[in-house]
Amino acid sequence: MATSVVMPALEMAQETGKIVSWLKKEGEAISKGEPLLEVETDKAVVEVEATADGVLAGVKSQEGDVVPVGVTIAWIVAPGEKPPAESAATTPSARKITEAPKAAGETQTRASAPTKEIAAQVSPKARRLAQEKGVDLSKVKGTGPGGTVTGDDVLAAAAAGATSAAPAATSSLSAVARLMAERTTQSWTQVPHFFLVRDLDATALVQFREQHGRDKVTITDLLVALTARVLKKHPKMNASWAGNSIQINPNINISIAMAVTDGVVGAVIPNSDSASLSSIAQQRKELTERARGGRLKPSDVAGGTFTITNLGMYNVDAFNAIILPPQAAILAVGRIADRVAAVKGQPAVRPMMTLTLSGDHRVVDGAQAAIFLNDLAEAILKPAELLS
Repeated sequence: MATSVVMPALEMAQETGKIVSWLKKEGEAISKGEPLLEVETDKAVVEVEATADGVLAGVKSQEGDVVPVGVTIAWIVAPGEKPPAESAATTPSARKITEAPKAAGETQTRASAPTKEIAAQVSPKARRLAQEKGVDLSKVKGTGPGGTVTGDDVLAAAAAGATSAAPAATSSLSAVARLMAERTTQSWTQVPHFFLVRDLDATALVQFREQHGRDKVTITDLLVALTARVLKKHPKMNASWAGNSIQINPNINISIAMAVTDGVVGAVIPNSDSASLSSIAQQRKELTERARGGRLKPSDVAGGTFTITNLGMYNVDAFNAIILPPQAAILAVGRIADRVAAVKGQPAVRPMMTLTLSGDHRVVDGAQAAIFLNDLAEAILKPAELLS
């Protein structure tokens, strides 16, 4: 029986998705769970897996097409089976959104793409990475099936310096970098931000981490667990702006901002308020590995309701973070560093950290956000009370 491949809804409020590349060719066999294509959403470029075993057939949308969520873009059929016939009104070719013409610089970049002979032995992902990183594919040895050049081969070549002899005068943005630029600009100009700052003594937080093993739990893991549990008492901080109303989200799904090549993605830990600390740590570790390897799944970036971004590992003391719509808040975390603080009226050196909460004033006001931040501070000062 034929199984339809539809443009998936990978995140809240998503209406369309852009096909970046097909990882399988029409007529190729594919197994359930195997990467089928790459789709670009508002937040990231993710791999979409096949939902059935069979043969890819009836591909209706090509690379670069922007297709509404839920529209069939291909079929997975049994060997020898033909894909079902569809009316023209329901096909992506009739409903897909036409994109603006490419800029002259992008046209020139495509003109210098590898020849068909080379491209035939290169995976779509590898071709995209080669273009982004300026790698000369003729100098890359493929390690994939039949000598196919894979994305890992291109990354290794880039690290080894196998770039083109004549570097481009300008550098085009990768898909992730372009998305980040567009969405942060949109958020900053359309969302009424306000910021609250709180300095905290992190002594108890550091000690709690030591008790659970520095190699097993990170400060971010602890903050995800504590923040999620505090959010249960502050539903508006976990809400979303829905155009002209406030949507209270039934689940608390903490999104962690993760640095990847040329940008940042938000990887989600679902139901963070009920997840154990060890589960949060394990999920965060797996998400980090997939994000850095460019292997995030659609579910990895879907459904985030509150974001935490931690730049402490880069020795940043404090910063303001931009909200990721439709979320209503984001928590920016600075490094933990020794500072002089007043303890019982006397100067003392303590490991201090700075939290900066960004809020959407359409959803939550300053007083409500301040109460939430105060409760979160109390939780950080006594983490064992919520996590033991």
